[in-house]
Amino acid sequence: MAYMSPLQDTKFVLENLLPPHIDLDDSTIEAVLSEAGKLADNHLAPLNHFGDKNNPVLRQDNEVQTPEGFSEAFSRIAEGGWIGVASETDYEGMGLPGRMSAAINEYWHGANMSFALCSLLTQGLIDAFTLVGTDEEKKTYLPKFNSGAWTGTMNLTEPQSGTDLATIKTKAKHDGQNWRIQGQKIYITYGEHDMSENIIHLVLARTEGAPEGIKGISTFIIPKYLKDENGNYTIRNDLKCISIEHKMGIKASPTAVMSYGENEGAIGYMLGEEGRGIEYMFIMMNRARFDVGLQGMAISEAARQKALEYANTRIQGTPINRVKGTPIIGHGDVKRLLLSMRSLTEAMRALILVSSEIMERAHSGNDNCKMKEGFLIPIIKGWSTELAQEVTSNGVQIHGGMGFIEETGAAQYMRDARILPIYEGTNAIQANDFMFRKTIRDNGEIAQQIVNEINVDCKDNNEMKDAINLASETLDFILENRDDHEMLSCVSFDYLMGFGYLIGGWLMNKAKLKAQEKILKNSKDQTFLKSKVLSSEFYDLHILPRIQTHFKIVLKGAKVVKSSNDSFV
Repeated sequence: MAYMSPLQDTKFVLENLLPPHIDLDDSTIEAVLSEAGKLADNHLAPLNHFGDKNNPVLRQDNEVQTPEGFSEAFSRIAEGGWIGVASETDYEGMGLPGRMSAAINEYWHGANMSFALCSLLTQGLIDAFTLVGTDEEKKTYLPKFNSGAWTGTMNLTEPQSGTDLATIKTKAKHDGQNWRIQGQKIYITYGEHDMSENIIHLVLARTEGAPEGIKGISTFIIPKYLKDENGNYTIRNDLKCISIEHKMGIKASPTAVMSYGENEGAIGYMLGEEGRGIEYMFIMMNRARFDVGLQGMAISEAARQKALEYANTRIQGTPINRVKGTPIIGHGDVKRLLLSMRSLTEAMRALILVSSEIMERAHSGNDNCKMKEGFLIPIIKGWSTELAQEVTSNGVQIHGGMGFIEETGAAQYMRDARILPIYEGTNAIQANDFMFRKTIRDNGEIAQQIVNEINVDCKDNNEMKDAINLASETLDFILENRDDHEMLSCVSFDYLMGFGYLIGGWLMNKAKLKAQEKILKNSKDQTFLKSKVLSSEFYDLHILPRIQTHFKIVLKGAKVVKSSNDSFV
């Protein structure tokens, strides 16, 4: 069995855990997800393992050749309008709600994460141009992005400048007519490839005479090809890919080192106002962090499916109280691992899709949802990507020795998932953001609001009650010690993880109640609904206890880290 987009699971969350949307009914959801799933299953998934073994090649002319089949698959995605699924119809987008884009992106990334990174980055540029671009820029770029004719990248990192963007050295100088950019950027996903007609780079650079630090940084639009006198994009800009990285995972996606301005300088066009480059890039970064969390959920689902298939066919030993020849799914610990993979993935999916609806309302001007979005983003990125490490590792474990052999494909999921806690801001950065900006800055207002919501919805869940009380105690402790930043930084990761498990338990409980309600009404798919109940009960008894560990570390564990001499570590 190859990867199959989890349509039924997606629809359950969309139809039961999210409020209705005026532009969506059950038939629309079914039609859109079904078509997207077919593309993922039939055209992206078959290229996943092939691309892992047949990586992109940088040719002598500085062009990058992607694995065979990638360009054709991208054309299919583009022709269907899937890149601009949530983009405005005024610019040739589908205009569907963000929740549908999130659901579809799961299928792309579950089927082939290396491939899907290209459209993911392009969707980030769509967001940036929609919010910051001039009317002329929107007319020029958005239809091209939505159609897949052009793709986009983010160019932040430099060899000496990782997270600390204030130290970037790329320069922008105005020659009286154009901005000319010179510098080098690294880790540029799909910085060069052969899947679109043009590549539009958003590049952070420091303008001549600008102040030091982040206030001197602006964002520039730098196309691979510039417009000629006939209005066609045929003139090669002064930029090139000088190498592509050899990576542990996501090997089929070209990660480029980009050089700008080796000759007269790459022509760029300033996006928005001078000196606000970091602010604009964080529009994309916020979206990217949500999407990385989504990647963690998607690859967990793919690893779960592969492990389940293997467990249903592999015969090894005779499980207790089973007949000889029973597959390994009959072994108690294999079932435990599979249920863990399932419940964690379902909790992540609920978090991603519920959060996408909150983000829809935030972008429509709801201030409370804006605060909730900010609070949830580090959890989505940090918690989901940490869980992806566990789920993909368990997938290898279920395969036994064969999991360690590359040909089965289980190891690829584990390798591909390893980048997720690292890029778009490491999970340590997410944890500090969650602690200091998203909790202490508003005196814990949104954190407590969410805890109160959880308390109301889970009043009949005995396993959740203790976790909720401990969350409130932990929040009080953090606010009482708000000035001891060093101490809190030692336990910020555990605070984030504990809150992630708490929200996961809340959403799993809501799913259980909906499933039980449908079971009593004799709804169709009784087996599926009962599996939802079981998954939630497993989460309560096997996953929720982790909250105790994480929050008790916050309450008592900082001292040993803070007091340790650097030489002792």
